[in-house]
Amino acid sequence: MAATAISVARRRALTVALRALGGPSPKKYPCFAPRVFHGFCTSQSINDQPSGSPDRPPHPSAGGATELASPREEEKGRPRRRPTESSAPLHETICYMMAKRPWTTRLQNSIRSLCSSFDQELVLAVVRGAREPDHALRFFRWVEKTGFRHDTATYGEIVRLLTRHRMLNHARGLILDDMPKRGLQPDERMLAALIEGYGLAGIPQEAVKIFRRMPDLGVERGVRSYDAFFKAILRSGRAMMAKRVFNQMLREGVEPTLFTFNNLIWGFCLCQRMSTAARFLAEMKERSILPDVVTYNTFVGGLVRGGKLEDAEKMFAEMGSAGLAPNSITYALLIKGYASSGKVGEALRFFAQMVEKGIKPTEQTYSALLPGLCGDMERLGEAKKLLGEMTERHIGLRDGSVFLNLISGLCGAGRLDEALQVLPMMEGLKARADLSHYNVLLENLCRESRYDRAVEMVDEVVEKGVLLDPRSSSSEMSPGAYNPVIEYMCRNGLTKKAEALFRQVMKKGADDPVAFDNLIRGHAREGTPESAADILAIVNRRGVTTESDAYAMLVESFLGKGDPAVAKATLDSMIEQGHLPSPSLFRSVMEALFEDGRVQTASRLMRSMIEKGVRENLDVAHRILEALLTRGHVEEALGRINLLRVNECAPDVDRLLLVLCDKGKTIAALKLAEFGLEADCEIDFSTYDRVLDALSEEGKTMRAYTLLCKIKKKGGATNQKGCQALIKSLIAEGKTEQADTLYRLVFGHARGKRSGASAEGEEAA
Repeated sequence: MAATAISVARRRALTVALRALGGPSPKKYPCFAPRVFHGFCTSQSINDQPSGSPDRPPHPSAGGATELASPREEEKGRPRRRPTESSAPLHETICYMMAKRPWTTRLQNSIRSLCSSFDQELVLAVVRGAREPDHALRFFRWVEKTGFRHDTATYGEIVRLLTRHRMLNHARGLILDDMPKRGLQPDERMLAALIEGYGLAGIPQEAVKIFRRMPDLGVERGVRSYDAFFKAILRSGRAMMAKRVFNQMLREGVEPTLFTFNNLIWGFCLCQRMSTAARFLAEMKERSILPDVVTYNTFVGGLVRGGKLEDAEKMFAEMGSAGLAPNSITYALLIKGYASSGKVGEALRFFAQMVEKGIKPTEQTYSALLPGLCGDMERLGEAKKLLGEMTERHIGLRDGSVFLNLISGLCGAGRLDEALQVLPMMEGLKARADLSHYNVLLENLCRESRYDRAVEMVDEVVEKGVLLDPRSSSSEMSPGAYNPVIEYMCRNGLTKKAEALFRQVMKKGADDPVAFDNLIRGHAREGTPESAADILAIVNRRGVTTESDAYAMLVESFLGKGDPAVAKATLDSMIEQGHLPSPSLFRSVMEALFEDGRVQTASRLMRSMIEKGVRENLDVAHRILEALLTRGHVEEALGRINLLRVNECAPDVDRLLLVLCDKGKTIAALKLAEFGLEADCEIDFSTYDRVLDALSEEGKTMRAYTLLCKIKKKGGATNQKGCQALIKSLIAEGKTEQADTLYRLVFGHARGKRSGASAEGEEAA
């Protein structure tokens, strides 16, 4: 008590001193009054400094008072602003600091520098004013370290804050763990808030546990805790438990209130137990508790949800008999019931009655009536009239389904221009257009071939980020909305814009082969095959099947840019996807590769063509074989020749041999001739003679000898003059054994047995 008196005396003295100096009046929290705010820092004013202090010189100010400037302000040459009556209170400054800075020791020290001690009023103000619940909780736990001691009031405030923000474990810990340690007793209001929080979170079993534990905690259950308990369990449909606990409530002598009965009736109507709700309404009247508008509205809402519109109208009439005037909620419930059941005329009757009684329709009223009007083609004009009234009265309409029904109805009636005007109307009513609205409009615009307007709408969708908005009622853009637009843009030089649209569509999980094909065709048509290749990579990675003509256009686009290697890779991808390129496409790529000097790549493509059964383009194949043999890729060429033979496309080996001989490629000619002998190819013997002559001319007598032996063993006939020249060459090289063997093969006897005509040949040898 003495300390409190001293503190009060000091504050009064400080107030008198400040007023005498012409300074501002003290703040709501006098402990902070002598200090000056500047950002998150504080500094003592001249009023707190003893007079005559030599540390810092005084700075004159208007009103006779002086204050000191901080070093930073002195550098800038600007005097520091003094606190005024309109300066922010201390608790608002603390809340601002917690919102803008992380919760660190530095922040805690800054708060301590603002106020060295905290009272209950300040702590409650900070907890209530915190911008986030976790800020309030951190401050609540930290403030004890400054010497402040929490009481039931501060615990009650933080518990109610935490339960409102579903931080139920923290609230439970404070009540059941922290408060007993500090010798504090929780009250019914705290526990009722916790019970209600568990009900809102859909955890009724925890609400039941807390409710049953209240006597053990020394808290008497009153009407507040019972009301919270009823609301928590009835949210999950536990009607029978609510009835038992209500009887227990009566046995314990707790009198129910109007709020209690309203909660019970609301819960039973929510569970569609209308007979039980009616019994409680009757008991309510027996206890002389008069139902109010909320009671009747709750009952009417339950009957409407159950489709009992006649009973709901009777309850409406009973409400008037009880002397209660229906409000906008009552009419909105009845209008919604009739409109949703297709009885739009009855809904309009109640709407007119409402207006006659001077009750202004609200957003809920319009939201209840408009879906029924929009669903009726003949009443679309009335729906637009109501929307116009809402715009004039500046009433917002957040239910986007109403506008969707209106747009669909207008489009179905062939009034597309009027449907397009709904979007600006939505902006005026503060309603958000989402994908469902744009889907309907785009589909109808494309159906009427109004592609330019559809492109403008697509630009609007992309710019506003509607496609990726998680609040959109329709998760994806329909293919009927974007595919025709993408095709139109790709045919008219807007493929880049079309790709930007579809990439946003892909982020929602769409893998539309039609869109992929159109994009590939568009990029190929515009001469940007690299972009088309990027799209194709996505197609292959996602396993999407595309059309063969898209591949063909891309291949031709790469050929047009003089990049046959990439064209060949694209053609391979086309084949891997199960498409068969046309013979002309095979020919174009092979010729481009051949002219680019990529003979082996062309050879591999030729193999793919033959394996796929394409029999055309054999002239190109012959040129590729000739180039392979000429460049020394003999084994590869022989493999391709064999493949052609197996597929009944045998090449002209005679011609290949003659070309090789003319170009001096005797080794390649020799291997090809040997292959022809082994494979029984149809080769003219004069061609063999040409190969033998070429080998002999280059001095490759042993190779010629080997080839000639193979020819004779196959029963082939050769020019004897050529044979005699070869025998002569063998003898000249000292290879008489091979000469004798060859002589016997050609002339049928050894060189020592001369007879007849053979003597001349031997003599010439």
